[in-house]
This record gives sequence, structure tokens and C-alpha cells, in this order.
Amino acid sequence: MNEQTQTVTDYHHRTKHHLERYAKGPETLDWDDQPDPFRRFAGCELVPLPKPGAELPVLFSELDTPQAIEPQALTLETLGLLLELSFGLSAWKQYGPDRWALRCNPSSGNLHPTEAYLINTDSALMKPGVYHYVSHDHHLEQRCLFNDDVDNIGILIGLSSVHWREAWKYGERAYRYCQHDIGHALGALRYAAATLGWSVELLAECADDDIAALLGLNRSDDFKPDERESPDVLCRMRIISEAGTSFGIETLSQTLQSATWSGRASSLRAYHMYKWPVIDEVSAAAAKPRTEEPRWQADPQPVVALTCRQTATTLIRQRRSAQHFDGKTTLPLADFYRLLNAALPARKPPFDLWRWPAKIHLFLFVHRVESLVPSVYALPRDPEALERLQAATLADFDWQPVSDILPLYHLYMGDCRPIAKSLSCHQAIASDSAFSLAMVAEFTFGDQPWLYRRLFWECGLIGQVLYLEAEAAGVRGTGIGCYFDDSVHEILGIETDRFQSLYHFTVGTPLEDTRLQILPAYGHLQG
Repeated sequence: MNEQTQTVTDYHHRTKHHLERYAKGPETLDWDDQPDPFRRFAGCELVPLPKPGAELPVLFSELDTPQAIEPQALTLETLGLLLELSFGLSAWKQYGPDRWALRCNPSSGNLHPTEAYLINTDSALMKPGVYHYVSHDHHLEQRCLFNDDVDNIGILIGLSSVHWREAWKYGERAYRYCQHDIGHALGALRYAAATLGWSVELLAECADDDIAALLGLNRSDDFKPDERESPDVLCRMRIISEAGTSFGIETLSQTLQSATWSGRASSLRAYHMYKWPVIDEVSAAAAKPRTEEPRWQADPQPVVALTCRQTATTLIRQRRSAQHFDGKTTLPLADFYRLLNAALPARKPPFDLWRWPAKIHLFLFVHRVESLVPSVYALPRDPEALERLQAATLADFDWQPVSDILPLYHLYMGDCRPIAKSLSCHQAIASDSAFSLAMVAEFTFGDQPWLYRRLFWECGLIGQVLYLEAEAAGVRGTGIGCYFDDSVHEILGIETDRFQSLYHFTVGTPLEDTRLQILPAYGHLQG
């Protein structure tokens, strides 16, 4: 284990929640000091996008066969729809004088540390350069103008994280949640692209330094010191499969040498009362260099049919995080199987952008699913992991297959609602739902500490699948970042670091809070 890997591993153990104590976080929260969820750059030329809210006829069920969807042309209208469905607003909620926005991409605590950038090389679309997407106003800020000609490789989407936004509420554990949100955002981007008939190529070879340079994140004078952004991922949008010029980081990097930058990040208006240096330490230790990456794809998988007749655009915009469940409604078995089937690696959105075999496996606490006895179950997402999971967990688990269409295994029979609630920081959403689950990672990354981040991204991808599939089933899901790490391991019999729980999720019939007023996503732009 090299020094960087040791730093990452130490961070992971340091930021575990325990039954007797929580990971270090702020002792108090001043809600008037909450960081601005909308980043803006002052001094940039603004590029308006066409009016948000456009609908497409593509059904959500049709995303199971994305190759059959007719690709839309790349225009400002389709680009704007891509950005809206990926990173834009889905609604506003209001309770008394308090008003807050919801977005298509989920975020822990609705804090939204993820920022989205566009690199355009198509002069017919708009001026080639680097742009920052402002979800609140649904427009682009031109951060960089390319002065030299550049090969037209279409558009790239870059994602970064403002760690401070998350740390304001969650302290040292925030770095984990920022990585979850990158996974959520990747999933949101892939689903949005699929509605347009496009695909997404994850440019996993790029170094963090490459991404920082391309997006202008290394321009330290453009950001307040405590509010800088960390580079995460770069994606290329594929409008027509197999078409277009190949991507070369060197060519774009050379173009940047003569480019003109403008704008400075406005303050997020936070006092920065607490400091969390361990986040900077783990971020530096997990920085990714340039690498060679595989072109792995999942084997073709049978798809469990979906009866939902909603359009994809409608369903994406209605995604919400459940706050409470009714604690009594049973989930139909067909919907349960569809949810789990959609979470398996496959050659369809969003996992067709993922370039590595699955490292995240699901342990489920089933409470109310038709025809299934309340029990603990397991869903290995890679067949080759089955024996490793069996060896790492309790010898009392029976590992009996329960389905001909899913790698679902029964482990232990019994009412697990009290256990699920206790493990998820005593939250009733884990026990009042139809089922909850723990995402357990194969926790090995050797001398490649940046793989730590990738494990959380994979969890976030799975979470985005469960969010949308729950909506399609007429129920609702919510991610759970607060859980007692080692207590989860103890219940499952995991005794080493070989496997670690990284994210929890729960699905059930929601109870709506009638005190809240729901307002249109972009009503503030009308008139």
C-alpha cells in the first residue's frame, strides 16, 4: 500500500459513523449561512438556451433499447434539453417563507456540490470554447473562447465538485457524498442523452490535471480559496454512433494555450466557520493521473419488461427523494424484480457508459414485497463475486437462489425492519419502506487510490437507476448516506476491509407532506 492509498484508507475509516459516535461534523448549523447552491461566474458573456420544459415522445421503457431511438440533431434546443434533464431544476418547494429548488440530479442534503461544464468544438452550434451551466437561469456562461481552430469533436461535458458545499453540513464525511453525487450526475446525463438518441463516452483515461486545465479549475485566482472546485470526470457526447473525430487530450490542451479566459467565481456567501483539512488531504491523495483504461462492456442481459407508459422526459422531471413512507403498502413482485434487474450491469442506460466490471453488490432488507418472506437477500452484480461474497459473510447465510431471472439469493429469514432502521442511523425510512439495501463494495484499489472515488460513483449510478425505476413503478426511493458502517459489516459477518458498505437506499410508497407547496421549475423565468 503506497502513501496515497494509506491516506485514502485512513480517511475512509476515520469518517465512519459508529453507534456510539458519528463522524466529525459541524457542531451547529446556521441555515442563513448555507452555501449558495448556484455557482455563477461574474464577467462572462452569457449564452441563453431555448426555453426549458420541452417534451419528447420517447417512453421511459424505450430506454431499454436505446439503439432503436432515432438520434436528434445537435442544436441549441437539444443541447439545452440535455443540460436541463441532466443538471437542471425539476421543481421548487416552499414551506412558509422558505423556498428551495429540486434538481433532476439528486444530491445529499440538496446541497449540490456538482458543477457541470460544456466544452464545445462545433462552430455551427456556438463559439468554440468552455462554458459553465447555470441551472437556476438555464443559460451558459462563456468561461473560455478558443482563438485557434480546433477539430470538431462535438461537445464534451465535464463535472467537478465544490467540496465545501457538502462539508458545510456533513463535515469530514462530505467527500464521500460528493463522490456519490458525481455518480448520480453521470446517471442523469446518460438517461438524458438516451432520450435524445445519443450515447455518452466516459473519457476515463484523462488525468484530474487534464480536466482541471480544460475546465479552468486550475485558475486559482478565479476562485475563493475555500470554494475551489475539484475535477472529477470528462464525458464525450456521441450524437451518432461511430461518427466523428477521435478525442485527443493533447490537441485540446494545445488549443488552451492561446485561448481567452474570462470571469471569476462569485462567492458562495458562506462564513467557512469550520475547517475540514482531511478533505483536502484525501482529495489530493485520490487525484488521478493519466491511465490506460479498458473498453469493458457488460454481457447482454435479459430485461424485465416495464409496464410504465410515461415519457422519459416526464419521469426524469418528476424524480424526487422520499421523506417518509407509509409503512404498510406491499410492492408487487414484478416491480421489485424490474428494479433489481435495472440495477445490474447491462448494455443499456446508464451502465453502458461504465467501463469496468461491477464492484458494488447489494444486500437487501426486504420488508413488504409480494410473495417474498421478510428476509435478508443478496444481489451480486458480478457472477464472479458470488464465491467471494459467500466466503466473506456469515456462515449461517443459506445463499439459496430465489429467482430464475435474477441472481437474487436468500440469506436469512426474519423481520429485519428494526435492524434496517438501526443500521441507517435510526431512520424510519429504512424500515417503513418496501425494502432497503446496503451497497457493499469490493474495497481494493492497491496503488491506484483514485479507484476509491470510482466505487462511490458506481454507487451513485445504481442510486440514479433506483430513483427513476421507483418512479416508473409508482413508488419512490431515497438515498441514505448516514449509516453505521461497521455495524452493517457486523450484521453481514464481514470482518475485514475486503468489503465495505458505501451507500444505502430505500424504496416504498411515499407519504406526501401536504404542508409543502410545489412550484414550477422555471416559473421564475417566465414573463
